Amino acid sequence: MQKSAIPFSLRLATSADIPALHSLIEASVRGLQKNDYTLEQIDGALGTVLGLDTQLVADKTYFVAEAKAACARIIVGCGGWSNRKTLFGSDHAPVREPEFLDPATDAAKIRAFFIHPDWARRGLGSKILEACESAARVAGFSRFEMGATLTGVPLYLQRGYHVLERIEVPLRNGAALPIVRMAKSDPVGIS
Repeated sequence: MQKSAIPFSLRLATSADIPALHSLIEASVRGLQKNDYTLEQIDGALGTVLGLDTQLVADKTYFVAEAKAACARIIVGCGGWSNRKTLFGSDHAPVREPEFLDPATDAAKIRAFFIHPDWARRGLGSKILEACESAARVAGFSRFEMGATLTGVPLYLQRGYHVLERIEVPLRNGAALPIVRMAKSDPVGIS
């Protein structure tokens, strides 16, 4: 069976998924972002700017995409949304804003999307994004905001997001990582 024909399913991530998520994130960043970022930027960003925020798992707002392989299911993608102020970054990011957002005035944060390189360009990112936006709508949000990597910008533009600003995030190794702050208003949620 070809990989493109293998079905996948979405579910909320659990703490048991964390080791697999760390491996997936590294494979995704090193495999898919090498055309947009230098090795120095990737090395400096992994584990801080680009990495897992376990608060998303604890908050039950982080999804994993699983594919069935032989007798097991493997995680091939992940991404989430947040009702907290942190825009991007892992548990070890220098800037953390754990305060809750107000759905009436704030935009939900779309966070930490990573797809395994072998599963790229098969609709996983779009499916995870749809699940995140839907869950955020249920929580009362009608606007969404993110700090996108250069690699993710084409997907988000295609899904109705627009660029707000470009940010240069300083990295621990002296390099800087370009991030694009993007937003989308949900016409369904606007009265």
